[in-house]
Amino acid sequence: MTLEARPGVATPREVTGAVGTVEAPRRGRWIDVWDPEDAEFWAAKGRRVARRNLWPSIFAEFLGFSVWQLWSIVVVSLPAAGFGYSTDQMFWLVALPSLVGATLRLPYTFAVPKFGGRNWTIVSALLLLVPTSGLAFFVSRPDTPFWLMALVAATAGVGGGNFASSMTNISFFFPERDKGFALGLNAAGGNLGVAVVQLLVPIMIVAGAGLTLNRAGLMWLPLIVLAAVLAWRVMDNLSAATSSFRASIAAAKRPHTWVISFLYIGTFGSFIGFSAAFPLLIKTTFPHITVAHIAFLGALVGSVSRPFGGKLADRIGGAKVTVTAFVVMGVGILSAIAALHSGSFTWFLLSFLVLFVASGAGNGSTYRMIPAVFRQTTLDLDGKPEPVRARREAAACIGIASAIGAYGGFFVPRGFAMSTGHYGSLVPALYSFCGFYVVCLALTYFCYLRRGGPLSQERV
Repeated sequence: MTLEARPGVATPREVTGAVGTVEAPRRGRWIDVWDPEDAEFWAAKGRRVARRNLWPSIFAEFLGFSVWQLWSIVVVSLPAAGFGYSTDQMFWLVALPSLVGATLRLPYTFAVPKFGGRNWTIVSALLLLVPTSGLAFFVSRPDTPFWLMALVAATAGVGGGNFASSMTNISFFFPERDKGFALGLNAAGGNLGVAVVQLLVPIMIVAGAGLTLNRAGLMWLPLIVLAAVLAWRVMDNLSAATSSFRASIAAAKRPHTWVISFLYIGTFGSFIGFSAAFPLLIKTTFPHITVAHIAFLGALVGSVSRPFGGKLADRIGGAKVTVTAFVVMGVGILSAIAALHSGSFTWFLLSFLVLFVASGAGNGSTYRMIPAVFRQTTLDLDGKPEPVRARREAAACIGIASAIGAYGGFFVPRGFAMSTGHYGSLVPALYSFCGFYVVCLALTYFCYLRRGGPLSQERV
């Protein structure tokens, strides 16, 4: 039995019916037999191939997040570059990429089974050339009307769509016992792009004399091309990656899909929303602070904590880690409110770093809950597991949850903008976020940890 089918060569009859088999392999690098739950297969071939596909996926997703959050740091420099946009308009430029990125995540999820994970990684990487080129062109023109600049910012949303396709693709490569860490590592690589863009862009645009804002877009162009080339040369397509529309409809009918999606707004939505808004929050609340030296820290610690949240969830269960994350996030919010009342930037910064760490860990643990939940909710009539069906519906849930959760990246900045505009303070928005975390905590406990609950006996 061979692992990879050659282009144009039919799959041998003896492997017909195995996981991932297709009768007529499609052209390109397609793996037609894939069963990571088979320990012998995994040890002999599966682990090596899965890892080979993981690293280019992380790099491409890293660039996707970097482009997605470019405007979070670019807007801080727009006034110095001659743009006369209001604070509310700048918050719109920060929020629009998240709105578009969240909306694109569902179609990006379906792109993996339709075109293949390798093929779509190439296409989605090359699409990043559009927002980076557009940014490089228009930020050098201070007379650009706001509506046009908002349209340019919105195109950065294609970077946000990359997450759903990448996570869906990688979820098929790894066995259940390793999914938490693999998905956490893949996601952390993407999340790290937020920290890197907020660290490097301010350095690049002031390198040499004056403010050269177009470098914020130009600096990513060669890396985007490299990501596409690496995906083309190294990655594979899986025939087993068949998250069909039917599987998505089935997943959408399950209440747990929407529970997890709601929780993901609280974890990932907070991470990406706070990451997008953090530089502008510092700039408007503590104008004497140099944003370039500080803002990246939040996204950095949140990214690093994500795989550890997934790894801890592998050991003790995702629901327990998620509940703990919401408790810590609530404490972080209350601490940030106290810091604002005292006027202490150091206290404010440390409070938000706690928020970022907890939300990052919660990202990993919430995603780890998905395979465990669907393993128990896709039993056949005899109460026996249906692993193929469970994997497909879990992959569909990943796409749905990642899309719903990403809308937090839009609501958090807009919440801060409305709070500042109506009340002249961030405090009302922060109290609202804290209340939301209490609801998320209660929902997690009721659905997955409550004694006597439908899944209380499982390590979700």
